Amino acid sequence: MNYIIGAFKPPCDISITFSDGRTRKQVSIKKDNGKTAMVPVFQSLETISGEVSIAPVPGKRIEHMGVKIELLGQIELYFDRGNFYDFTSLVRELDVPGEIYERKTYPFEFSTVEMPYESYNGTNVRLRYILKVTIGRNYVGNIVEYRDFCVRNYSPVPTINNSIKMEVGIEDCLHIEFEYSKSKYHLNDVIIGKIYFLLVRIKIKNMELEIRRRESTGSGSNTYVETETLAKFELMDGAPVRGESIPVRLFLTPYELTPTYRNINNKFSVKYYLNLVLVDEEDRRYFKQQEITMYRLLESAPAS
Repeated sequence: MNYIIGAFKPPCDISITFSDGRTRKQVSIKKDNGKTAMVPVFQSLETISGEVSIAPVPGKRIEHMGVKIELLGQIELYFDRGNFYDFTSLVRELDVPGEIYERKTYPFEFSTVEMPYESYNGTNVRLRYILKVTIGRNYVGNIVEYRDFCVRNYSPVPTINNSIKMEVGIEDCLHIEFEYSKSKYHLNDVIIGKIYFLLVRIKIKNMELEIRRRESTGSGSNTYVETETLAKFELMDGAPVRGESIPVRLFLTPYELTPTYRNINNKFSVKYYLNLVLVDEEDRRYFKQQEITMYRLLESAPAS
């Protein structure tokens, strides 16, 4: 629990429970202390409801200036740690100023909450959703308790999903065409494609396909870019010959992918790339990179 009351022992116990917490799907998230916790999963426009229970220490009473609960969507940039940018902020007043002598329970409800962005915990940025209960107090400091939850938003199969066709060439030495069947993939999709060798005059040792995630945070001179290679898939070992074609079939399920995030609240972006890497016998490396779009497929929709 997180209490903000200096070094004093909290005079009460606060618990926040969700109405359907026992039946709703749960996922694991990493907490500030490095430990993981299971939290419920919601979608945008769902209603979030439950109860707040405040139990004073036996024999004590709590004088307060009111009790409230907030639903917050926040972005935290790690180079600006401690400053939270709220893109969603809803408040419900639970109690007027007074005193609490014994355990008191308050129901709460936030109806059809717009939560446009998915939860995300990256290298330099975190997007999270929390419930925050505050017991207002005059002199000894407010008592605050937090409860995290996760948001995942789903998309239907795109109506337009063009294939990707590109060329890799080194004049008079190498000419390769490669094709991927589509440019938008859901998180449990399969990347299917083919690579054609039209001209091979250098000795290629091997070829692999990488999935890369590029996270950009901040703006201007304070832009931070982190590129992470999530997967390496060997397509070929040995020298190809002219006219040869290599099939590509890469399953995405084993990898920890997220949807693509595009300029979220002017704070960060997360993009994915397919990176084709060729290595010759002198260990020179040749690259060709193509951006792809990732999305979370509606669970009721058929996989494609």
